[in-house]
Amino acid sequence: MLLLIFLTISVVATSASPWIPMDGNNPASYCLSWRLAIETNNVRAWRTVPLQCMRYVEAYMLAGQYDRDVELIGEQVRVYLNEIVLPGDGMDAWILDVDDTCLSNVYYYRLKRYGCDPYDPTGFRTWAMKGESPAIQPVLELFNDLIEIGFKVFLVTGRDEETLRQATVENLHNQGFTGYERLIMRTAENKKQSAATYKTTIRKQLMEEDYRIWGNVGDQWSDIQGEYSGNRTFKIPNPMYFVP
Repeated sequence: MLLLIFLTISVVATSASPWIPMDGNNPASYCLSWRLAIETNNVRAWRTVPLQCMRYVEAYMLAGQYDRDVELIGEQVRVYLNEIVLPGDGMDAWILDVDDTCLSNVYYYRLKRYGCDPYDPTGFRTWAMKGESPAIQPVLELFNDLIEIGFKVFLVTGRDEETLRQATVENLHNQGFTGYERLIMRTAENKKQSAATYKTTIRKQLMEEDYRIWGNVGDQWSDIQGEYSGNRTFKIPNPMYFVP
C-alpha cells in the first residue's frame, strides 16, 4: 500500500507540468519570469540583462513573439480608439516615444549581447547617427491610423536635439513616419533630467498649449508614468534595457 501511494505521488509530480522542469534552475523558465517581472515594473532600475538570459532575449526579439506582442498592443489601442469621439478642433494629441517604440534598435543591441553589456551612450549615439533603425511595423501602422483619424501625433524622445535631430528626422522619414505634428527632443535645458521628469515636463507643456492627450505609447515605464500621462497609456515590451 505504501509503495502504491509513493508511485501515485511520483506520477502526479512528474506529469503535472511536462513542459516546465520541476527544479528552479532551468534558464528559460527563469528568464520568462524575469521578463514578466520587468514588464510589470516589479523589477526596477535594472542595469543589464542577466547573462543567462541573452539567448532567451534574442529568441524573444527575433523569433516572432515580440512582433506578436506588439501587434496585440496595437489591437488594444484600436479598441480604445473606437470608443473616442474627437471634438474636431485640432487639439487632440497622441504621444509616441521613438526608440524601440517607433524605431527598432535591436540590431544595435545585438552587438551589445541584447542588453547583457552595460549601456554605452557613445556607441548608441554613433548608431543613431547612421539613421538605420527600421520601423516597428505595428507601430507604424498605428501611427498612420492616428494621423488619418485626426490626432496630432507628437514624437517625444530622449535623444539629444543638438547632435541627433537631423539623423532622427531622416530616419523617421525614410521609415514612413511622416505627417506628425512635432518631434520633441532633449535640449540643454532638460539634459540632466531623468527620462520620467523630462517627459512629464513635455506633456505638461502640451497640455498648457490646450492639447488633450488621449493616448501615450512607449517602451519604458518612464515614458508613460507620472503626471499628464494621458487618458490611456500603452507599453511596448522591451527586455533589452531600462531607462529611469
